[in-house]
Amino acid sequence: MKKLLLVDDEMSIQLVYREEFEDEGYEVISALNGEEGLTKFDAENPDIVILDIHMPGMNGIEVLRQMKMRRPEIPVILSSAFQEFQRDISSWASEEYIVKSGNLDSLKQAVKRLLGQE
Repeated sequence: MKKLLLVDDEMSIQLVYREEFEDEGYEVISALNGEEGLTKFDAENPDIVILDIHMPGMNGIEVLRQMKMRRPEIPVILSSAFQEFQRDISSWASEEYIVKSGNLDSLKQAVKRLLGQE
């Protein structure tokens, strides 16, 4: 079973994503902020990370930098409600950028592709 780390400060997003990805057969570990996300990243050794950009305290871009310094081989998908960040993805070392929406198909496809499950 592949392990997915979800770092997002919105509990509603956490609940929806957890249910969707557990239904797809993933083990989902969640964190509500960047600091907790880094702690779980180190302790849980996830196969992939879904990371919100806008969070209180340490934002997603700083968390991404820390994760890539520690384990550059683990794919990270940045997630935000804001479309305008998509143009900056190449400078952030993220494998994918997904705009949050009610439809999780593109996110599920990105996870499968990055884990070689397509």
